This record gives sequence, structure tokens and C-alpha cells, in this order.
Amino acid sequence: MTRTVLIVSACMVIAGIATITTVVLMRDEGAAASPMTEENRAARATFFGIGKELPPIEKGQEMRPRW
Repeated sequence: MTRTVLIVSACMVIAGIATITTVVLMRDEGAAASPMTEENRAARATFFGIGKELPPIEKGQEMRPRW
């Protein structure tokens, strides 16, 4: 009985620490988010491309890349 109580209490302590850690980390992420500057937006558009839709696939064109 004592061993079972010890294991259950250890699991509850670990779960509590994990919950507190998650809450603290999520609060920090929310506070750190700042709006992007125009320079950051331009760099992002250059690196990832602009969010335009892709052109439709023409008849007979392959959908997979040619490796």
C-alpha cells in the first residue's frame, strides 16, 4: 500500500510540474509575439514566396516532380 501511494503521489507531482511549465511557457509565447515589420515581411516573402494561389494544372502535365 505504501509503495502504491508513493508511486501515485510521484505521478501527481510530475503532472503538476508539467502543467505549471506548460502554462508558464504559453504565457511567454503570447507576450513575445510582436507585429512583423515591413522588412521582416519582405524577407519572408522572398524566402517562402508570396502567398498566391498556384496556377491550374494543364491537361497532360505531371503533378509530381521530375527527379
